Amino acid sequence: MNKKLAGKAALVTGGSRGIGAAIARSLAEDGADVAISYVSSPDKARALVRELQDKGVRAVAFHADQSKPGEVTQLVNKVAEHFGHLDILVNNAGVFITGPVGEVTAADVDRQFAINVGGVNAAVREAAKIMTEGGRIISIGSMGADSSPWPGISDYSATKAAVAAYTRGWARDLGPKGITVNVVQPGPIDTDMNPADGNFATAQKAGTALGRYGRPEEVGATVAFLASKGAAFITGASIAVDGGYSA
Repeated sequence: MNKKLAGKAALVTGGSRGIGAAIARSLAEDGADVAISYVSSPDKARALVRELQDKGVRAVAFHADQSKPGEVTQLVNKVAEHFGHLDILVNNAGVFITGPVGEVTAADVDRQFAINVGGVNAAVREAAKIMTEGGRIISIGSMGADSSPWPGISDYSATKAAVAAYTRGWARDLGPKGITVNVVQPGPIDTDMNPADGNFATAQKAGTALGRYGRPEEVGATVAFLASKGAAFITGASIAVDGGYSA
């Protein structure tokens, strides 16, 4: 069977669980060698590496704190050294801290921006030095980048809006090198952080056109497409995977 990502090497930050793990699986199923990073789930990271290796690809996990630019820079270079090249960067690691304006601590605001924006920034700047023509940079944003459908998510929305803005700018910067840069903006996705049977699930389902939560593998499939040759003319785009929430 022809694997459309065979010979490619990918890094998925925060890839040990949830959407990140689903993305790693999708890339591996299409033949890519996959590195994942983790900060607090070493057992899950090791288990996923074994699962990916069973798919016939090379896989490895590295510990890295996305809030520390130095560790992110080292991570990108470790992956490139391990595989010999880096073709696909998926910025998935992120945190979701909620609270009304005036009640969220300055430390929580700083942490959220450090991980959701600073970590992405550091990874892209280092990957841009390594990637060659055909490289793919894909960030996982949020429908919250374009709207704030409920109170208490202003800081989170701001971080994801920043990633979307960076995506458009980086697409211009890296276009001449033949590297595409896109952001996937999920809506309600059934994960540990936002389960389909959680306290706010009913309202979130009602907000979608399809009347249901998305599945992590649906985000993974979108990322795998954006990483493929078929998406070579897509760059600077914000791709909604939200069941029509933003329709």
